This record gives sequence, structure tokens and C-alpha cells, in this order.
Amino acid sequence: MPIDNGFTDDLRLAHLLADDADSVTTNRFRASDLRVDSKPDMTPVTDADTAAEEAIRRTLKRARPRDAVHGEELDDTGWGPRRWVIDPIDGTKNFVRGVPVWGTLICLMVENEPVVGVVSAPALGRRWWASKGEGAYAGKSLMQPTRLNVSQVSTIEDASLSYASISGWVEAGQGQGFVDLLRRCWRTRAYGDFWSYMLLAEGAVDLACEPELALHDMAACSIIVSEAGGRFTDLEGNDGPHGAGGYASNGVLHDALLEQLQPDGDVEDDDADENA
Repeated sequence: MPIDNGFTDDLRLAHLLADDADSVTTNRFRASDLRVDSKPDMTPVTDADTAAEEAIRRTLKRARPRDAVHGEELDDTGWGPRRWVIDPIDGTKNFVRGVPVWGTLICLMVENEPVVGVVSAPALGRRWWASKGEGAYAGKSLMQPTRLNVSQVSTIEDASLSYASISGWVEAGQGQGFVDLLRRCWRTRAYGDFWSYMLLAEGAVDLACEPELALHDMAACSIIVSEAGGRFTDLEGNDGPHGAGGYASNGVLHDALLEQLQPDGDVEDDDADENA
């Protein structure tokens, strides 16, 4: 696999960081003494979340002491053009309930652009990765890669869509548009979280979207989707993981996805302004 784009060592390091996290999370998954607390936003956090992020940060402190780090569970550290973005366990609710669909998300951003991404889901026995300009891959290790390519489905009516939940769309003022999208698609399933985007990168689904996400939810996923030939944008269609949510597609369907998911009431508001 070619990885000679200048980020070879960073990609290898990202795999080592994922190994660090996997050793922590697999040991705590389905543990009888797993400790679960609630964060201020009432989402769960476990001792495994914190321990996995701490393990990643320890290795980064030794290997990349000058790099900044942004994680979901701990305070930001460092500053400068290079920043590691970490979600120690994406899918914590699954982790807590013993559902094996959870993973660690690791991304290196340079000048705010994702250049290396690794998603590791040890309970599924799967890992995905990408580096800028070198494509996206899946496999057990860097030495056993399978190249990823998005699908070529060209109509919404033939598309398979994956999402996380319906309630979030209603709260974001896009409930009707999302329901209409569900009705148009050939197949819909709520695979949720990182899993939706990795299935899209593999070509197994054609659309994946969530209206409310944070940078640590999206950064690693965005480069893997993009390097697999797809497109990842915010809700307004701006490329990258910098908005309030993430829309991903095989690229062919992206404009249709953006058009379908306009906030509820936009047309009526425009008409009202014209008649005022």
C-alpha cells in the first residue's frame, strides 16, 4: 500500500495509538465492574472512555510532544498547526449495553484539515484508515490492507441510507425532510455512529448523515469517506468535519442529499418574506 505522502510515520503512529486504545477498551467491554457516569449533557461516559484517551495521550506526549491534542473526554492541550483529534469510544451507549458496535476514532489535522484517520472497532474485528491523497483501506494491519471504494449508485430511489436516530432530525428542524428521504430510499437502517460512515466507505451503503455531531465524531470518518471516493460535508454543503453535523455520500448523490435535507419551513419562510 502506498503511504509516501509525507504522513507515513503519522499513519503508523495512529495505528499504534489505536492499539493502545484497543487494549484498554477490549479489557473493559462487558466488565462487571464497569463504571458509568453522566456528563453535563447527560450523555454517558465510562472509565474505559477516560482510560483509553489517557493511554493515547501518553503515547502522543512521548512521540509527538509538540502536537496539540483535542479529545472528547479531557481538556485540550498544546497549540500549533498539527492537532490530534480523538474520540476514545464512539458509541458509548452501545459499549455500556454490551453491543459490539463501538470504536476509537483518531485523526491528525494539519492547518485544520484531516490528513490521517484511523477508526478501530476491536469488538467487530475491523479497522479502517486513510491518509491524504493515498486512498482509504481496511484490514487487520497496515500490512494487510483492502482498498475501499464507495458505491456508484446514482439515484436516491436506489440508495441505502444509514443514520443514528430520528429524534435528532426533529430537534434540528429537519424532521419532515428526513422522513421524506427515508421514504425515497430503497433501504434504510440505523447502523449509527462511525459504523454508518465506514459502511459507506466500503460501498455497502450510499448515504450516511447525522444533524448534530462534534469534531471528534467526524474528523477521522471524514477523511476515510473522502479518500474512498465519497464526499463528507456539513449541513450547508461545506466540505470537511467543521459544521454542526455530518452528511456523507458516495459523491454522486450528495447534491440530492443536501437538497432533500433543507431545514423544515425554509420554503414557507421565503414565501412569507416575499409577501411581506
